[in-house]
Amino acid sequence: MAEERRFLSASGVPIALRRRQHSASCRELAVRGPRLQLRSLSAATSAVWLAAYGLFALSENSMVLSAAIFITLIGLIIYLHFVKIDQESLLVIGSLGIQVTSSYASGKESTTFIEMGQVKDVVINEAIHMQKVIYYLCILLQDPEDPQGISEVVPLFQSSKPRLDCLIEVYKSCQEILEQRKTAPQSS
Repeated sequence: MAEERRFLSASGVPIALRRRQHSASCRELAVRGPRLQLRSLSAATSAVWLAAYGLFALSENSMVLSAAIFITLIGLIIYLHFVKIDQESLLVIGSLGIQVTSSYASGKESTTFIEMGQVKDVVINEAIHMQKVIYYLCILLQDPEDPQGISEVVPLFQSSKPRLDCLIEVYKSCQEILEQRKTAPQSS
């Protein structure tokens, strides 16, 4: 069963949260940002090429045009493959762990897996950024030497930056599975 709801990011950009429940202890939560707009991409490319043509007209050096085309294409490839993230997803499996995946515009995916034994909690934290308070979801990793301590904080959804209302939805889903895991050994 999958459901999709619309929210806004911290910068006011529309995003979508898709929740898919695979079983009672397995949920997938994916935040999808806006797709790359061909119109804005074409406008940026045209502006660079027009500026290069202007420089070519002044200098009469064809290397200016070649360099502009080359730099634009390389820049576009770098942007699509390393910067523009289309979707960030969180797969929470109560018995195994949490998988965090970022899908880039080029199709590349980056995945991180955190074993459930390392997870201390999932929390909503706040930070001050550019003179405003933003909220973000993060996973607190348990310190192996001190069971009460935290060894690392892993922030989630860094590219899409969902607002608090969206983060609360994700937080509640994660907490339901974490609570099942905490109560399961006690009931046996």
